[in-house]
Amino acid sequence: MGYSQLTQGERYAMANMLHQGFSFRLIGHVLGRSASTISRERRRNATIHDGAYRAEKAQQYATARRRRTRKKSQYTSEQWAQVNRLLLGKWSPAQIVGRRRALQLRTMSKETIYRHVWRDRRRGGELWKSMRILSKVGRKHRGSPATRGRLIGKRHISERPAHVADRLEQGHWEGDTVMGADQRHCVLTLVERVSGYLVMKKLTARNKHQAAQALSQSIAQLRGRVKTITLDNGTEFHDYLRVEQRHEVPFYFATPYHSWERGTNENTNGLIRQYLPKGMCLRHITQADCTRIAKELNNRPRDRLGFKTPSEVLARP
Repeated sequence: MGYSQLTQGERYAMANMLHQGFSFRLIGHVLGRSASTISRERRRNATIHDGAYRAEKAQQYATARRRRTRKKSQYTSEQWAQVNRLLLGKWSPAQIVGRRRALQLRTMSKETIYRHVWRDRRRGGELWKSMRILSKVGRKHRGSPATRGRLIGKRHISERPAHVADRLEQGHWEGDTVMGADQRHCVLTLVERVSGYLVMKKLTARNKHQAAQALSQSIAQLRGRVKTITLDNGTEFHDYLRVEQRHEVPFYFATPYHSWERGTNENTNGLIRQYLPKGMCLRHITQADCTRIAKELNNRPRDRLGFKTPSEVLARP
């Protein structure tokens, strides 16, 4: 592990122990630091006028020294313009840095990009509006048994082949719907577990007929790339059997209220909310809009893919 500066709390502890006559070696042992680090800190940040070590003054000296030695930006306006374009394309700082490194391009750290975004906001810029904001809303538990999505004959996720969980084989998909504010217009999403590749279909009503049609179209569009589909327990999927018989693709269903069993899909739906935020009515969203959003997300690099894109991974033989 690399060297890190002493914290203000460590400086207060060090000052207290020095006042009690502890040795540098013992202080270092207590703080988990080397004796040389303690000795150097004592020498560099002692109070100027009397040579005593005071934590508050030491912190001030250390902070001022860092400010004086801070380097000016080493990146060109063209590089920042490239970063801005990607941020406006809803790429995260981690994705930008990871992709540039994967392409062996010189890059700044993701922390530097975050500081750039907040400086831009203070100047009245709007880069921050493209940043992903996650909110976690807990579900209330009333102690009643789960009754959601009950349909006789559905295969539970526990019946799915065990190797699907390993993410070593492509072709296993997860599905759900993203609702609009009117609770009618919505979007069906299908996500491939290994690559994260996304297919989106616009539904004008959240019912089993439209969902079955969208599932059938998606399977046909993917041309043999679908081996299994694991769905949420919404009633819009109650016509799954017709799709299963037509395409010979087995469907499985997660446990009600266990969204983590479809983690890939849930995470992707969070990305979609950058484009279709909660509270937005989806009445005027078209299939063309859904196709565009899916294309952007499928061409956005992912950390878990080694900063390759879902499209690149899905295209692998």
